[in-house]
Amino acid sequence: MTRRLLAAAAAGLALSLAVAPSAAAQAPAPPAVAPTPPAEDPVRAAEYWLKDYGIDKAWETTRGEGVTIAVIDTGIARGPVEFTGAVTGGTDVSGVGSDDGRTPVGAVDADHGSWVASLAAGRGTGPDTGMIGVAPEAELLSVSVGFGSSATRPFADQIAEAIRWSVDHGADVINMSLTTNVPDWPESWDDAFLYAFENDVVVVVAAGNRASGTTRVGAPATIPGVLTVAGVDPQGKASVDASTQGITLGVAAPSEQLLGVSADGQIVVWNGTSGAAPIVAGITALVRAARPDLDADNVINRIVSTARPPAGATASDPLLYGNGLVDAAAAVSASVPEVDSNPMGSLEEWVLVYRRAPSDPRPAEPVPTIEVPPLPPAEPIERASSPLLPDSDTLLYGTLPLTAATAAAILVALGVTAAVRRIRLASRAPSR
Repeated sequence: MTRRLLAAAAAGLALSLAVAPSAAAQAPAPPAVAPTPPAEDPVRAAEYWLKDYGIDKAWETTRGEGVTIAVIDTGIARGPVEFTGAVTGGTDVSGVGSDDGRTPVGAVDADHGSWVASLAAGRGTGPDTGMIGVAPEAELLSVSVGFGSSATRPFADQIAEAIRWSVDHGADVINMSLTTNVPDWPESWDDAFLYAFENDVVVVVAAGNRASGTTRVGAPATIPGVLTVAGVDPQGKASVDASTQGITLGVAAPSEQLLGVSADGQIVVWNGTSGAAPIVAGITALVRAARPDLDADNVINRIVSTARPPAGATASDPLLYGNGLVDAAAAVSASVPEVDSNPMGSLEEWVLVYRRAPSDPRPAEPVPTIEVPPLPPAEPIERASSPLLPDSDTLLYGTLPLTAATAAAILVALGVTAAVRRIRLASRAPSR
């Protein structure tokens, strides 16, 4: 649906005026008729989420003034009137865009950043005409990134730089309508997202779409601490194609029959959680504007705590809706107890458990001198001897006596032998 088609529809609702004949001037004046109220602008009429999700009621409290939303996407175009006065800064991290981030990047997704920005904080074309965003008085930062071949830098490096730049330039909310379709993320993102959380920034991320191949949430929607947004149809039911499922979902918002302002100023109808995320980012801006005393953890807590069950249900399926359908009016005005931690988890704790990052080495400390007492004198070493060789005791008490006895026995034997020989010789001598 283009702006021309919507304008034509408005023209078809206009009443034509007829000129009465001069004779009618002499007739009695007809009774006074109340003027017909002007027809509702078809663009505003098509933004069903403004009423169905309590956004118009939240506007009674705030429209997001004083809050800055960074849109990390393909860039917010310069031309459309809906962005006049909305974009207050920007940069390019893709290597192919313009320095202010206002030149759309990519041959296929060039309009994507403008569609997202118009849902978050579009200004409309008049008080009651043209597309208006959820937080129409919030300011926008345009950070242009490139996908695939439309960039000269690795995607992981672009995202890390984009987050840091957004934080350093005053972002209160960061919208990331993108996914990697895988649950893991590069380690360089750890420090970048931690930098955002440590500086009290709410990061809103799209869950992804089944029609695009995301059957389960992928990074950055899996990063602890981010507010992940699922998508529903106009009746509040989980979208089949324009959403996905997973345990990291925070809330759900409209993702079908959405409007968006293209780079050339035309209004289009589109689907996807890429549109649900900026609706929630806009609601986040409303909460931050209405309650500037709350930190990011409590802003997120108000949004997830005040979410309502889907239509016709008493409870939501967390794998499809997270905590339920987002409710802007309740998030802004309801009484919600404060918390001391992010209900979407802690990235810092996750890094400590799963990255096991090495700690800094401890500084060297002087080692005290220890005096060691001298060792006692060594005992003489007894050489091992063979059991077959005689020792001193054997010689003294065994070998020597045995030798003496043997010698004596030999001498006795020799004496006896000599005596016997003499006797024999004597007996043989002749008698006289």
